[in-house]
Amino acid sequence: MSNIESANWHKDIAHLVHPYSNLDAHATRGPTVITRGEGCYVYDEHGKRYLEGLSGLWCASLGFSEKRLVKAATDQLNVLPYYHLFNHRSHPPGIALAEALTAMAPAGLNHVLFANSGSEANDAAVKLVWYYNNALGRPQKKKIISRLQGYHGVTVASGSLTGLKHVHLDFDLPIAGILHTDCPSHYHFGQPGESEAAFMERLANNLEQLILKEGPETVAAFIAEPIHGSGGVIVPPAGYFERVQAILKKHDILFIVDEVICGFGRTGNMFGCDSFQLKPDMMTVAKGLSAAYQPISGLLLTDAIHDAMKVESRKHGVFAHGLTYAAHPVAAAVALETLNIYRERDIVGHVREVSPHLFARLRELEGHPLVGQVRGMGLLAAVEITADKAGKKPFPPAAGMGAWIQARAMEYGVIVRAITSCIALCPPLIVERSHIDELVDGLARALDDALVHARQNKLI
Repeated sequence: MSNIESANWHKDIAHLVHPYSNLDAHATRGPTVITRGEGCYVYDEHGKRYLEGLSGLWCASLGFSEKRLVKAATDQLNVLPYYHLFNHRSHPPGIALAEALTAMAPAGLNHVLFANSGSEANDAAVKLVWYYNNALGRPQKKKIISRLQGYHGVTVASGSLTGLKHVHLDFDLPIAGILHTDCPSHYHFGQPGESEAAFMERLANNLEQLILKEGPETVAAFIAEPIHGSGGVIVPPAGYFERVQAILKKHDILFIVDEVICGFGRTGNMFGCDSFQLKPDMMTVAKGLSAAYQPISGLLLTDAIHDAMKVESRKHGVFAHGLTYAAHPVAAAVALETLNIYRERDIVGHVREVSPHLFARLRELEGHPLVGQVRGMGLLAAVEITADKAGKKPFPPAAGMGAWIQARAMEYGVIVRAITSCIALCPPLIVERSHIDELVDGLARALDDALVHARQNKLI
């Protein structure tokens, strides 16, 4: 690259379309260009340091300078930089990762199909649900139920599963056969005077009524995140998943658990399934699988689904699904080393140790005029932003309050994320108490400034 090209590269990328961005704002100021990382911090092109309070995109669980993962990638590049899993071939990192992953997964998930992203893993889950029911001679049992405000990706099928309107608008989504039921947020959707227990029971009854309305013989699967991530860090009420799983079992409906965000220690257990006593038929993982150092994901499934797939594939002479880079040896080697680090450093134990401090600090914000609720689990949290605490009324989208707070927090050197009506926090799993203090202090300063901004502009 020439000196002239180097001088202008930041102007060129300012014209790129950035996902989930305000394009008008970026057209005038351009993006924040991150150039390096160290531990829980990242640095922009001007040398400014930021505490990464969202682990990039919920994924950089071991921070931004883990040398063991760099070495794992380098060593594998020097031995076998690429190979595939087609035509009865494999390679040692892929085999070792499959064995390690299924050994640590919830009971019964004994097989894994690798891909490159959470979207692809959930997309594959849809295909295999259809394939499985065809194998069982149930061609009508194909509908899949997801939840409003759930997030499962942005490909055609996974984007359809996602229950966020902006992912659907003008993309002609959702596709046929994808249904959505209630979001399990008592704060947002509980009726006046309705207890959490009554709210949970109402949602469970609504789910069963939807199944009965569609016909159980047509409903194949239900997909859920243990805790909603990009839909607002929604923690379900006590007893919710127990009731849901009983309904699914009653109507012979597969349970797909999306662990893309919750998996690998984020909730204070190795998987969100452990935190909520979930027994999935399928489970998708990504993000923390490699601590985001390489793109890799997996779809885990039971013997029953695997065996039915084998029978169906023999009928056709081939299992006609696969990806060029699935279980890429470099990605697999990095993922395997990531799992080793989680175990050796007792990352789950560390999350349990520092999580109470995170929520103790966040609860200090509950008295702030703009904060309606603090919620979360482990090292996954959200601060609900409200224009009216008593009425639980959010700011209108046009006010851009969440984006304003996010931008202000960056001025104070912390990165958080505005989603729906909340500010989400998801720091690296290696975060220490001092990092938590820095993160919450920066957010608190941004909230104080936002209060002044809201009053000056008559938003409250």
